[in-house]
This record gives sequence, C-alpha cells and structure tokens, in this order.
Amino acid sequence: MRHKIAHRKLNRTSEHRKALFKNMLNSLIKHEQIKTTLPKAKELKPLIDKVITIGKKKDLSARRSLISKLQNEDSAEKLITVLSKRYENRKGGYSRIVRTRNRFGDNSTMAYIELVDKDFNAKGQDSGPVQKKPELPKEEAQQISK
Repeated sequence: MRHKIAHRKLNRTSEHRKALFKNMLNSLIKHEQIKTTLPKAKELKPLIDKVITIGKKKDLSARRSLISKLQNEDSAEKLITVLSKRYENRKGGYSRIVRTRNRFGDNSTMAYIELVDKDFNAKGQDSGPVQKKPELPKEEAQQISK
C-alpha cells in the first residue's frame, strides 16, 4: 500500500530528481516554455507555481530563498523583476500543461509546460553558442562566386 506517498519517483534517486527539477525550473523561467514528458510536467507545475509566489514577495528574504532553490541568480532576478509584475493580479495558476503527441521510440506522452501570458520572444533565448560563418576576404568571395 502506498499511503502518504505524494510524488512520483520517475525512476531516479532523490538527488537526481532534485537536480532534474532545479534544471527544469531554470529552463522554464528562462524560456517560459519547455517540452518534456507528461509525468515530469505534472510534477514541475506545483514547483513553478510556488517559486513564482515566492518571487512576488520582492524582498531580500524571498530573493535569497529563490537563489537557494534555483542556484541561479539570473533566474531569481527574472522572477522578481519581470514575472512578479506580470502576475501581480493573479492569485495562482501561473503555468499550464498542454499535451502533445507521443514520442517516437518509446511512445511516452509528451507535453509542453508553459507560463500563462508568456513572452513569445523568450523561447530559445540564450540557448547556446551561436556559430557565425567566417567572412571571406572580398577577393576569395569573388573567386568562389565565379
């Protein structure tokens, strides 16, 4: 019997689960939408709602608590400055889960978890290094085009 067992184990150790959700929280705050499996999204939803509620307090104690939970000062800063202003009149329900098709390969149910009233420009922002094509000198560019 599974009495008083509240959350999914997701086939991970407790430390791995804690690190997984911390990384997913940071990604969700940064991009405001992430794609993951449905059970992970369902476990992440209460966590992001609680973190946003802490960020709405906007005091030093809240800032330190967020930095402790997220281990990322940029995410904490975005929560306190941007997201707290966006959700100041909302009492809860800061995120939504949208189911998508099953993943090819293992047929697991996929879902998007996203912030309500999200900023569409935040998706993919600072996702990684961007490689620029090296510019050729004008003489070589003319030779290649001929």
